[in-house]
Amino acid sequence: MLNMMIVDDEKLLTDSLKSDVDWQSLGIEAVFTAYNARQAKEVFEQERVDLILCDIEMPQESGLELLAWVRNNYPQTETVFMTCHAEFKLAQRALQLGSFDYLLKPIPGDELQQVIGKVVEKIMKDQEVQQYSRIGQFWARHQPLLAERLWLDVINHTIPSHPEHIQRAAEERNIPFDRRMRLLPILISVQRYHKTFSPRDEKIIEYALMNSGEEILHVHGNGLLFGLTEGNLLALIPFEREAESLKETLRNRSEEFIASCTAWFYCDVSIYIGNAVFGHEVREMVGQLVRWDKGNVTFTNKVFVWGSKQPIHDAIKIPDMNAWSIMLKEGQGDQVVIEAEVVLKSWIGTEGPGAETLQRFHHNFLQMVFYVLKLKGIEAHLLFEDEASERLYQRAVRSVSDMILWVRHTVNTAMESMGTLQRTDSIIDKVEQFIQERIESEELSRETVANHVFLNPDYLDRLFKKEAGASVTEYIMRRRLDLAKDLLLKTNLPIGAIASQTGYSNFAHFSRRFKKQFGMSPADYRKQAANGSIKEKSI
Repeated sequence: MLNMMIVDDEKLLTDSLKSDVDWQSLGIEAVFTAYNARQAKEVFEQERVDLILCDIEMPQESGLELLAWVRNNYPQTETVFMTCHAEFKLAQRALQLGSFDYLLKPIPGDELQQVIGKVVEKIMKDQEVQQYSRIGQFWARHQPLLAERLWLDVINHTIPSHPEHIQRAAEERNIPFDRRMRLLPILISVQRYHKTFSPRDEKIIEYALMNSGEEILHVHGNGLLFGLTEGNLLALIPFEREAESLKETLRNRSEEFIASCTAWFYCDVSIYIGNAVFGHEVREMVGQLVRWDKGNVTFTNKVFVWGSKQPIHDAIKIPDMNAWSIMLKEGQGDQVVIEAEVVLKSWIGTEGPGAETLQRFHHNFLQMVFYVLKLKGIEAHLLFEDEASERLYQRAVRSVSDMILWVRHTVNTAMESMGTLQRTDSIIDKVEQFIQERIESEELSRETVANHVFLNPDYLDRLFKKEAGASVTEYIMRRRLDLAKDLLLKTNLPIGAIASQTGYSNFAHFSRRFKKQFGMSPADYRKQAANGSIKEKSI
């Protein structure tokens, strides 16, 4: 409720206005009276006055002079003037000084109530805006981490999206909150970086992005900007008036922010400006912005405003990849990449393809590559389990540009593997080196060797036997026993230690293997070697 003061040198009229009008129904709680400017100033010193209804012509000091004083000392107070003279110059001067309206005496009751109702509505809205601005400033300056945690809990549904639950949670955390306040959410999506950063550097870049966003979007001191999920930032700006004018301002600021991200932070960014919503509606609004972002696979460095036309994703036909599989099998990987890029680049900047289209392309292309690699005996799932491949795979469905990067990497990796396979000597060298480096490991087996060279174990066995004259398992056993023989001859290590050094954890098993190959136990072999009477049994 508001406080009002009636100022008029006609005491009878002043008292009549105070008693005859139902001020409480208009939102006025207390009505003070003054019969000249001096008394009015005394009331200001003792009471809060939100509105004055003031006569212009008064002795000693006019209403216009009083209004000038009020403007200097109490700028939030609204003024409505009364006068008996319909002089244009007086009305013009009153409006220049900031008077809300100008009424002619005698004032009809309905006209007075209509004008007072309008000014009360304006005062209430202004106070709400100031209150919400103060709340936003308090969040930003004094309790940003607590306020961020509150809204993350609301968005993640840890706090139910109900006004009472949010109010209670805010009070428990000593965070100012008004359920009548509206918030304007802005989702900032970092679509990709054009440089490779370490995890530490990415954190530094994200911190710099937040600082830049707070400054350019004018969030600093008037709301919050914080990390939502990996690659996504969220701004929440307290807001009360119609949001359309602010949205246009934010669109311009967002375009400036995107330009700075491209120039200074080596990244592509898209920004989604939502609708102003109440606190309990924030979770739903943010969810819609996130879904909007996930569905955007063809636009980068663009500002999207809620309420503008959103893209309608059509069912796009995925190209037949049978011809591509034949090209890849015949070693024409470059042509596969060229044709795939022609298709994908035709989608960039268009509204038709959505996330579902990109996922279907991704699935079909992956199936095509795996089919060709299987024909070649290559274990595709092992070929692409490195960190770089995994990262590109996960990001491929994020945008058409990311899909192009993944296609290039996938085809190049497949071509390199198939090229190595054609050079049999290279495969054999890799196998022998891998076995030599891990000969003491009990885990060394045909399967681990096959995984290392990304080949099917049976296929590797056939290839290795053709070139080396023994299966992989036989070759591993031969190398282990040759090493054991050297250690028995050249060292004083206990036989149990030698067994362990050559990949045998079971001493009895080692002894049986050794005796089968050399016709004697390891202990007898060492004794005869010392006597110079060894008769070796060839493997």
